[in-house]
Amino acid sequence: MHPTLRHLMVLGLLVLTGPAWAQADGEGPERFEYLRSHYTKFEYRIPMRDGTRLFTSVYVPNDASPGKRYPVLLVRTPYSVAPYGVDRYAHRLGPTAQYEKEGFIFAFQDVRGQHMSEGTFVNMRPHLATKKGPKDTDESTDTYDTIEWLVKNVPGNNGRVGQWGISYPGYYTSAGAIDSHPALKAISPQAPIADWFWDDMHRHGAFNLVLAFNFFSGFGLPRPQPTDSEEWKRFEHGTPDAYQFFLELGALGNADTRYFKGDVAFWKDLASHPNYDAFWQSRNLLPHLKNIKAAVLVVGGWFDTEDLYGPLRTYAAIEKQNPGISNSLLMGPWIHGGWMRTEGSSLGDADFGFSTSPLYQELGFTFFKHHLKGGEAPALSEATLFETGANRWRHFDTWPPKAVREQRLYFQPRGALAFQAPSATGESFDEYVSDPARPVPYTQEITTGWAKNYMAEDQRFAARRPDVLVYQTAPLEKDLTFAGPLEAELWVSTTGTDADWVVKLIDVNPGKLPGAAPGRDEGPGATDRGHQQTLVRGEPFRGRFRESYTQPKAFTPGEVTRVRFTINDVLHTFKRGHRVMIQVQSSWFPFIDRNPQTFVPNIFEAREEDFVRAFHRVHHTAQHPSSLKVGVLPALDD
Repeated sequence: MHPTLRHLMVLGLLVLTGPAWAQADGEGPERFEYLRSHYTKFEYRIPMRDGTRLFTSVYVPNDASPGKRYPVLLVRTPYSVAPYGVDRYAHRLGPTAQYEKEGFIFAFQDVRGQHMSEGTFVNMRPHLATKKGPKDTDESTDTYDTIEWLVKNVPGNNGRVGQWGISYPGYYTSAGAIDSHPALKAISPQAPIADWFWDDMHRHGAFNLVLAFNFFSGFGLPRPQPTDSEEWKRFEHGTPDAYQFFLELGALGNADTRYFKGDVAFWKDLASHPNYDAFWQSRNLLPHLKNIKAAVLVVGGWFDTEDLYGPLRTYAAIEKQNPGISNSLLMGPWIHGGWMRTEGSSLGDADFGFSTSPLYQELGFTFFKHHLKGGEAPALSEATLFETGANRWRHFDTWPPKAVREQRLYFQPRGALAFQAPSATGESFDEYVSDPARPVPYTQEITTGWAKNYMAEDQRFAARRPDVLVYQTAPLEKDLTFAGPLEAELWVSTTGTDADWVVKLIDVNPGKLPGAAPGRDEGPGATDRGHQQTLVRGEPFRGRFRESYTQPKAFTPGEVTRVRFTINDVLHTFKRGHRVMIQVQSSWFPFIDRNPQTFVPNIFEAREEDFVRAFHRVHHTAQHPSSLKVGVLPALDD
C-alpha cells in the first residue's frame, strides 16, 4: 500500500492496489506532476501546550501570498504522513483532484506518539472534560494548538481551517472539534470511530477477532522513538484461509503466547478488559462531542463492517449536544472508505444500479469550498441517505425520519415470520446445536483479511446449515421500507451457561415474478437472482451482557431468558414479491471470536476444555414472543 494512502485511509487492513485507486479517484502521473508543479512542501514540528512537538507536513500553493490566501485542510492521523522529506511529495492531497486544482493549504500531522511526532501514543486517547493546566492534554487540545500554530505561522492562509479523515483520522476529526478553535469552520468525520466496545474491536462486547488480531499485530508494535520508517508490516498467516487459521489458533490466550510474545501492549489491554469497565467508558467519545462551532458533515457507509456504529452515533450525539449548528449526515451503499475508492455501484450480491460515490465527491467538495472559501452552499439535507433495495437517494429533515412507525416482526412456528404475535400458549421453540469446533462462517470468501463483500452476501450458504434458524414472511404484496435502528428481542434457553446470538436481516428475491423471467436483473449479462438471500444487516451480541455490559451474567441452563439488543440502522425497501427473512445463529467466525458456551469471567482466559457443544432454543409463544422491532416508513410510491 502506498504510504500516502495510510494517512487518508482506514485501519491498514483494507489493502488498496494502485490501479483500483487510480480508476476510482483519478490518481496517476498527471495528478502527481500537477502537485509537484503547483505546491511547495514544508515540514514543521509544531509545539503543543505541554512542549511535545508534533510532526506536520504542509503543502502550500505556489501562488499563496498576502494578496491571495488559501484555507487550510487538515488531516491528523496515526498512520503516518509519509513520504518524509520536503523533496518527496504525496501522490494525493485532497479527497479528489478537484480540491488540489481549487487550491487549499493541505496539512497532515502524525498524532502524538506516532511515527515522527514526539510523545506517547494512546489508542482512543480519553478526552479530559476538565483541564487544570498545560499538562492536561487530549486530542481536542492537540488539534486546537495545531490550528493556532498553523494560522499564525503558515504563509498565505486565510484564517479558516477545515478538518477531515476516514476511520481513525475520522475519530481525530470528531475529537478535534470539541471546544472548537475559532478558525475551525468545517469538519467531516468520515467512518469515525466512536466507541470500541461497539465498533471496530467489538460488537456489543463480542470480540472482533480477525480485525483486532490483524490490525494490532502490526499497528500495536512499540515505537520508542520518532521514526521516519514508511514500512507497513503485515502479519503472515501462512494460509489464505482465516477461518482455518483462527480455528487452529484455539483459545484466545494462544494469540499472545504463540505470536505476539508480549510485544503488543494493546492486545494485553483488550485481554484485561473484557467488560465495559472504566477503561472502555473513558474511550467513548460520544458524550464529549460538545461546544462544537464548526459546520459538520458526517459520512458513512451502510456496508461499512468496521465503523457503521460510529457515523450514526456521532451524528446523533453532535445533533443532540450542539443545538443550532449545521450538522448533516450522508450515508451511501459503501464499504469502509468506499465513497473514496470505489464507484459505489455494487457490492457482493447487491447491485445499486448506478455509481453512487460521485454524490459524496460533489457534496463534500462543495461543503468545504462553501465554509472555507465562501463558495455556493451545498445542496445538503439534514440527512442524505441511500435507500437500498429501491436504489435511490432520499432526503430527510431528521434521522431517523419522523414518519416511521414501530412494528414487530414475530418469529412463528415452522419458520414463519409475521407482524402478528404468536398465539401458542404451550411450548413452541426451535432448537439447534452450537458447536465451537464447527462455528458458522461469516462469509464464503477465502481471505485472511476482511471479506469485502460479506455485508451484502447471499446467505444461502448459512441457511442450509443445521445450526442456523431461518424465519421468513410470505411474499410481500407491496413494497415495505424499514428505516432507522432495529431491535432484536429473543427469548432463549440453552444447555450451556453462556452463548452468543447473531441476528441477520435478509432480503429474499422471488423465484419468479408474474410475467417476468425468474428473478433476473434487467439488461444484457444480467444475473439470475432467483431465491437469492441478500444480507441487509447483521449484528452479534454476547449473551452474558444481556442485563449489563459492566457485570456479565451466566445463563441458567434450561431457563427461558430474554436477550434484547439494538442493531445498527437501515434504510432498505423490500420490494413487492420479495420476502423478509431473519436468520439466528450463535457464531459468526472468525469475524467474532468463539464463545466457549461455558461461562468464564474472561473469555480471553478460557481454556480449551471450556469450549463445549450446547443446545440452544429460540422460543416463540404468547408468553415468550421472539421478535425484531423495526421502523416502517411509508413507501414513496404508496
